[in-house]
Amino acid sequence: MTRRVLIAGFKHETNTFSKLPTDLAAYRARALHRGAEVPGAYRDTRTEIAAFIDACERHGWTPVYGPAGDATPSGPVTREAFETLTDEIIAAAQSEAVSAMLLQLHGAMVAEHADDGEGALLEAIRARFGRTLPIAVTLDLHANVTDKMADLADIIVSYRTYPHTDMYETGTRAADLLARQLDGAVRPRVTVRRGAMLDAVDHGRTTAPGPMTEMLARAAAFEAEPGILSISINAGFPWADIADAGPSVVVVADGEEAAARAADIAQTLIDEIWQTRHRKSIETLDVETALARLATVAPGPGPVVLADYADNPGGGGYGDSPRLLGGLIAAGIENAAFATMYDPEAAAICHRAGEGAEVSLALGGKMDPAFGAPLEVCGTVQRLTDGRLTFDGPMAKGVHIDMGPSAVLRVGGIDTVIASGRFQVYDQQFFRHAGIDPASRAVLGVKSAHHFRAAFGPIARASLVVDSGAGLTSANFKALPFRKVRRPIYPLDLD
Repeated sequence: MTRRVLIAGFKHETNTFSKLPTDLAAYRARALHRGAEVPGAYRDTRTEIAAFIDACERHGWTPVYGPAGDATPSGPVTREAFETLTDEIIAAAQSEAVSAMLLQLHGAMVAEHADDGEGALLEAIRARFGRTLPIAVTLDLHANVTDKMADLADIIVSYRTYPHTDMYETGTRAADLLARQLDGAVRPRVTVRRGAMLDAVDHGRTTAPGPMTEMLARAAAFEAEPGILSISINAGFPWADIADAGPSVVVVADGEEAAARAADIAQTLIDEIWQTRHRKSIETLDVETALARLATVAPGPGPVVLADYADNPGGGGYGDSPRLLGGLIAAGIENAAFATMYDPEAAAICHRAGEGAEVSLALGGKMDPAFGAPLEVCGTVQRLTDGRLTFDGPMAKGVHIDMGPSAVLRVGGIDTVIASGRFQVYDQQFFRHAGIDPASRAVLGVKSAHHFRAAFGPIARASLVVDSGAGLTSANFKALPFRKVRRPIYPLDLD
């Protein structure tokens, strides 16, 4: 008898300090596909769901498609959005009497009514289907993995790269482990351990040798032991004010007989992660220092990339802080481009004016005055777009997004892509779709913390990471009003 396997996705990385609720409209704005729409949206992409689809073909399973939703990081998921997608996942599985589930999750979802979003989702699924239905879960390596998640999932595997270029491979690992479970070859059990830290292991960066690559090597050595099926090193998501925020180690072991060894391994690795907490592979600069450093970069081919770490939409930043862009304009930087400034109002002004028009407008700074007042600019509308593009870089290749009406505004020597949607800039198509060749520019500004390195690293002459403090994703954790996280914890209380 052919096995029916549910494929579904319900992803969100929740920045609890954001005042933007994550409702169903937020999912529709980024990605919300249902049923038969799912394979058309994800087949042949570099995503977990694409890997799930391919695994069904490889293992002879019949795929059953639930919803696949992903919203740009922002505030807590509304109860309506959470219950709607949870109910749709359960209904899809119930309608086809599935043999197992493959779930693409994030691991750092917080809902209005549940600090542990993924745990609440799994709890609802188990309440309907019981404990015997095999469930395999993929997570981002910035997951905040809870005891409930570990208890309710049979398999948990996380990305091993940051930038996240192994989404597809992670989905494949989860599906292949599920196949072994369904065939009776293994009986997976999940163990998790956390430490007294919000941030460590270099926040998971793998673009250069460092704490994360060292811990992954240690994990691989332990995975070679009999009975150890998978080990995930999670850097955690520190901008979620919940009890279990921070790094974790997840070990999937074969049966109860391997559980004690799994616990020992997880504790050993989390203790070693604690020792990495002060090690960083990047230097963060304020705007003034970054501009001074920019002036010292030797001439050569390719752009110097300035990454706006503090206002990264990929971590819940609003994406409209003008502090870095304003610094570049004030410095008179030439042959530069910046992407993206989230400002639907400014984009609409540009569209009404038309290409070639001169406009004066207040750019950005509308979400929170604490992160900078709107930037008063006069410029020329260079290009108007519908904001639709398809990623062609190493991350999520083949995925389509819609930023809404967008425009390129030239102010001095800087072309700024103004968008009606919030997105982290980790693909060159954010520039190219608007007629900008990023490789030909002397300077690029991007709203991104680290993912930009996947697509822009190969063309960059140098990269500077700018933490202006003007945003919800600043690394200055002590400036954030934490209330729920367990205490004492590094770096809020412990050194």
